[in-house]
Amino acid sequence: MEIQLLGCVEARARSGDKLPLPHGTKLLLAALAWTPGAFVADETLIERVWQERRPQHPRDALYIQATRLRKALRADGQLTEGFELIRKRGGYVLAIDERCVDTARFRALVRQAQQEARSSDTETALGLYARALELWRGEPLSDVRTAWAESTRVTLRREHREALVGSTELYLRVGRHEECLPQLHWLAEMHPFDEKVTGLLMLALHRGGRQADALDCFQLLRLRMIDLLGCEPGPELRSLHERILARDPRLRLGSAYATSV
Repeated sequence: MEIQLLGCVEARARSGDKLPLPHGTKLLLAALAWTPGAFVADETLIERVWQERRPQHPRDALYIQATRLRKALRADGQLTEGFELIRKRGGYVLAIDERCVDTARFRALVRQAQQEARSSDTETALGLYARALELWRGEPLSDVRTAWAESTRVTLRREHREALVGSTELYLRVGRHEECLPQLHWLAEMHPFDEKVTGLLMLALHRGGRQADALDCFQLLRLRMIDLLGCEPGPELRSLHERILARDPRLRLGSAYATSV
C-alpha cells in the first residue's frame, strides 16, 4: 500500500488503484501516517481530526472512523497488504513500512542525499535529491483544512525548501548552473527575503555570464529589505555583491560560497 500526503491525501492499493476514503477517514489516515509505526494517543488524534468542532463523544467517533478506515483499506475482501491499524490502550498505531508513506520516504532520501554530499559523491546525491523532490505532487495535505494540517504544511514546506537549496548547491558545485536556474528563480519568488537563495541565484547568474542580472538580484533584495524591513542585506551577501562587481576569479567553479551562504 502507498499513502500520499505530499498533495491530496490518498491511499493506493498495490495495484495502483486509488482507494475511496470518506473525508473523516482521510483525516484519520493523515493523522496516523504522519508518524507511521508510532503510537498516537487518542487525544492527539482527536485534536488533529476535530480540532475546532469536536463530536459530543470524541473517542466513540474516533473508534468509528478507525473501523471505517480498516474497511476502506480492504481490496477484494483482502486487507491491503502491508497495512494494519492496531488499537492499543489509549491510542492507535498505523503498522506500515514507513517507505510506503511519501513523507517518510522523502525524508529518508534527503538524509541519504546529505550523507552522499558530505562524502563528496555529488552525482549520487543529486540523484537522491531528484527522487525525493519527485514525490511532491502539490501542496501537502491539500484537501485537509485543519490547524494541525496547516502546521504540518509549514514544516513540510521548510523541508522542501531545504532540499531544493541543498540540490542547488550541488548543481553549482559541479558547474551545472544553467540547470538549476529555473529552480532558483522559483525559490527566489517564493522566498523574496531569503538571502541564501538570492546569493545562490546571483552566483548561478554570474557563472553563466550574466553579471548585470546577478547585480540586479542584489539591488532588488536590498531595496525590498530597506522598504519593508528597514535593514540592509547581511555581510555575506554584500561581500558576494562586491566580488561579482570586481569579477573575482574565485567565484568560478568550486567557490566555497555555494555551500556556505
